Amino acid sequence: MAFVKRLGYFLFGLSIGIVFLTFFFKKKTAETGVSFCYLPNCRVLKDIRSKQLHYSDDINQMLLNKELDTTDIIFLLKEGDVDFSKSDTKSNPCKTYLIEGELHGKEAFLTVKNCNSKAQISTLEY
Repeated sequence: MAFVKRLGYFLFGLSIGIVFLTFFFKKKTAETGVSFCYLPNCRVLKDIRSKQLHYSDDINQMLLNKELDTTDIIFLLKEGDVDFSKSDTKSNPCKTYLIEGELHGKEAFLTVKNCNSKAQISTLEY
């Protein structure tokens, strides 16, 4: 059997296997809610969401004045983008991250101090 013919069979089988695995894993992640985060942005946001959230006095005041809702903060922590160039990722014990996202049609910037056991939401600017 010629090499080109064997390569064709191999690529055909490989493509069927990839399609099968794609559908299988997509269904599995939808059922269990498990997601695979390998990129730095996704890993940082997932780590922050997994910890207990504490709010600074400014954020608490915004929550009391109904300028902000906790669902807005959770939305930014799910859909936002971490700006690593403006974040302080080298500090100990808490790293400071700047998360950018869109809230209510405006660009929002959320500052989060990510410690070992808690995450403190420091500021939110529009």
